[in-house]
Amino acid sequence: MSDMPLSTPMDVRLGLTKAEDVAHPLRWGIIGTGNISAQWVLSLRACAGARVVAVAAREADKAAAFADKYDIPRSYGSYAEMLASPEVDVVYIGTITRLHREHTLLAIEAGKHVLCEKPLAGNLEDAQAMYVAAEAKGVMLQDAMWTRFFPAVEHARALIESGAIGDPVLVQSDFFDPIYTIQMAPLAFGPDAKITDVKVAGGKASAAIVAFGEEKTAVLTFPPFMSELAEVSEIVGTRGRLTLERPGHCPTALSVRIPSAVPSQYRTGNSPAPVQRFEYPLPANVAIPHPFPNQHGFLYQAEAVHRCLANGLTNCPQYDRAESLAAMRILTEINRARGD
Repeated sequence: MSDMPLSTPMDVRLGLTKAEDVAHPLRWGIIGTGNISAQWVLSLRACAGARVVAVAAREADKAAAFADKYDIPRSYGSYAEMLASPEVDVVYIGTITRLHREHTLLAIEAGKHVLCEKPLAGNLEDAQAMYVAAEAKGVMLQDAMWTRFFPAVEHARALIESGAIGDPVLVQSDFFDPIYTIQMAPLAFGPDAKITDVKVAGGKASAAIVAFGEEKTAVLTFPPFMSELAEVSEIVGTRGRLTLERPGHCPTALSVRIPSAVPSQYRTGNSPAPVQRFEYPLPANVAIPHPFPNQHGFLYQAEAVHRCLANGLTNCPQYDRAESLAAMRILTEINRARGD
């Protein structure tokens, strides 16, 4: 492992980009005028190379109001019209999931790079079609799983890759939005881990157990939004354990437990494993009024997109096509098991 801090963005750590590439100029167009699009626009203001130049909605007045509120030069009542503009380099898609395929394919056909909100699509088949189209056009299609770009998660990934916690054998994660818990499995086990069994249970407080062979399992729970959910993700390995602390889908703290012998309390006189805790404050240069938890961390993802496009990459390695499709495969299998 290099001498860089373990929290260094993966694209920089691997030598694929340079930190200063955040200044690479990109002109952003926004599809959708909901709250998440607004928070994305506010985060982009802190990205050195970013300019938001256009917004489009199905209704021209909604696009105009959004543009006026967030000082965006142009607004469109037609997605196709905005996508035809030569002044737009990359598009953020913040519409509802069932429209992601339609809007992504429209943007790709227009030759635009795309960052599409998660979940990327409603099922694996749609996600595959979107990636095939992007590859054919030679443009970026980035699944906007912003979790992966937080320094605490970058740190956790570097530890997994180094073998610090041994062989990951168990993922435990909870959140009301399943895709956040699902993406923890390919983070721990890699995108090529084959699903061998899926069990689901429950209604509103539902859960899934996903097996990857006999020695790797993800236990994923989806409590209702209106509950005091833990919002913690853990990766258990044969030598240690990582905890992405609350809120686990956008964590600013990582706890690492690597005992001298495992299982620690059975091998060390009932003493718990020593804990190392690492904290990563949110970017101070992002201003979002009344944000959801840690929404300022959108900036990490934005800067990665700029760095990667500056170097001709059509995926950010933090969450590339293989991992995105692995998560979509798990989501599809869970939905199938639930009868959805």
